[in-house]
Formats: sequence, structure tokens, C-alpha cells
Amino acid sequence: MRINVIENLLYFALKIIKNFDKRQTDLKNFNPDEVKNILVVSSTAIGDTLMSTPAIRAIRERYPHAKIIAHFNVKNMELFENNPHIDGIIPYYGGWKKFFKTIREFRKNKFDLAVILHGNEPQATPMAYLGGARFIVKVPIPKKFAFLISNETNGFENSLNNHGIDVRLKAASFIDCKESKREMVLLLDEESINKVQNLLKEVDINNKYTLVGFQIGAANKYKMWAPDRFIQLGKRLIELDKNIFILILGSEKEIELCEKVKDGIKYKVISLAGKLSLKELGALINRLNILVTNDTGTMHLAIALKKKTVSLFCPTNFWGVGPIQDNHLHRIIAKEKPCNPCLTKKCKSPFCMDLIGVNEVYEAVRESLYENNSL
Repeated sequence: MRINVIENLLYFALKIIKNFDKRQTDLKNFNPDEVKNILVVSSTAIGDTLMSTPAIRAIRERYPHAKIIAHFNVKNMELFENNPHIDGIIPYYGGWKKFFKTIREFRKNKFDLAVILHGNEPQATPMAYLGGARFIVKVPIPKKFAFLISNETNGFENSLNNHGIDVRLKAASFIDCKESKREMVLLLDEESINKVQNLLKEVDINNKYTLVGFQIGAANKYKMWAPDRFIQLGKRLIELDKNIFILILGSEKEIELCEKVKDGIKYKVISLAGKLSLKELGALINRLNILVTNDTGTMHLAIALKKKTVSLFCPTNFWGVGPIQDNHLHRIIAKEKPCNPCLTKKCKSPFCMDLIGVNEVYEAVRESLYENNSL
């Protein structure tokens, strides 16, 4: 209730402020030659921010001399500190936390425009406006705060029927950027690479092994393949090849879950859940031969790093968030969602991921690993 009160008060306040704003903020008055300072917003999850990196690259290519400041989630911004297309990061703390402090930071930068690639509403658009940006573009246009947005159309008949990368590129196209390269951008740093190398040496994992990663968890239960299925898959892969070693990945919250899978597989397996920073997770994924993954940020890390994946989807749509670059590296196993409408987060007993069988995942991994006798 309190959140709705804050949102409604903000809405009416912005309606009044906008009414007295004499700036011409629609795109017909936009002049690319006058742009000096740009805010790019992608303040949600790891995968969402990675899917924003092609659009950020497009913005940098169109505005090579502009200062580009990113507004990224404080929980994952370390992954993007060395992104070559931004000049700095202002953290997003979630919800209404440090709302006014963030606005003050925005105003210091005197942004000419803000490109909201993926941001939580109702915060993202009001913060961009109150932060001083004259022009604000976003796809899809937020219903409640549409009056603050400079673009009058989403550029799609239905933006929800397009891949997340294409939706972000469409937003960038409104400020004269080319909708071209779709490849995500992720750079590793030497310190993290060295830490991962030392970690693998400590547990006696060397270059003779074929490293198979298991991403067990996901942001929501309905996106997760069952632990017992991962256990069955792991056992079969170890029987397949004596050189296969399985690395189980997960967050600190998923330690117990990952340990359960590790104990079930028993041999040639280790759990690294909660032991890696995000940068180190990227460096570890870069060492894998293949990743078997649910629909989650770890999947996007592997795609960005051009590592082989077998990704599992139901009920989320692989064509909206799954691999879109280097398709030869990726195998997608997707099932039609059995419930309509899908309850997603509200589903108390999700079963849809159980439609994916162990054998089909095993075959996808085996075929990917040994195609062209690459191993």
C-alpha cells in the first residue's frame, strides 16, 4: 500500500512539473550534433544488462566523443566496470533506495538524453526525467509515465514478440544509432583469470579435463530444471568420458542446492556455489568446454564469452532471451508451456521444466562436445 502511495504521489507531482517544463522534449526537436552527455539505464539483472551491451556499443559508435554514464544495478555492476563503451557507472540500489541521491548524481552530469534500455519502473523513467535529461527514450513505453518519454512509438507492432537485444537496439535507433551488431560485450580481467586458474589448481583440475558446467539455480523456481535430473545427467556424462569433470555453479543462496547435486553425482564433480565473485564467475565460465544451464544470467555470460551451451527453457521463451549470437555454439531445448495463462512467479508447484527429459539433454551435450571430433 505504501509503495502505491509513493508512486501515485510521484505521478501527480511529475504531471505538474512536466506541465511547467518549457523544454521541447519530443524527438522531432532532437539534434544528434548537440549531444555531449548520455545516460544509459540497464538497472536490472545480469542477463538483462548483458543484453543491453550491443545497444550501448551502438550508442558509443554513433557518439564517439560523448560522455556515456551507465546506471547499472549495484549487485552486478562490477561485471561491467571495464566495458569499453562507457565512461562511468552510477549504481542503482533497488526500488526507492537512494532515489533522491541518485537523481542528484544524475543532475551533476547534465545529461542531454537518457536511453532506458531495461529499468525497473516506476523508478527508471522518473529518475531520468528528474535527473535533468531533456530527451528520454524507452522501449516499451511505460504506461503510467509515458508522458515523460520522447518517442511516441515502440518501433514494433508488439515489442514483447522480439528478442531483448533487438528491443534495446530499437531504443538506441531513436537517437540515430544503427541497429546492427547483436553480439553482447563482456571483458575479463587478468586478476580474475589468475584467481580462477589458481582455484582450479588447488582442487587438482588441469587441462586434461573436459570441463562441463552445471548452472543449477535460476532467479525463480519455475525456470529451474529439477536437481535429480542434473544428478542423472552428471552420472551419465562421467560414464561417457573419463576426462569429463563437472563444475556446479550457483550463488551463495544456492549452496545447499548445489551441494545436493554434487553429493548425488559423487565422482569428478565439485561445487563452486558462493565461492566466486561475478568477475571470477566469468573467468571460470571461460574455462568451460560447455555449460548446461537454466534461463539465467550465467547463461548470458557464457553466450557473451562465446562458450558452448545447452540451455533449458519452459515456460520462458528462448526466442526472447536465449542465444542470438554464434548460433553454432548453442543448443536449445525448449518445451511449450503447459498452462495458459502461465502463473510464473505465482506458481506454487511448477512442473513445466520436468517436460525436459534427461536423455535429450545428454544427447545435446554429447553431440555438442564431440561434433567434428573437437575433443
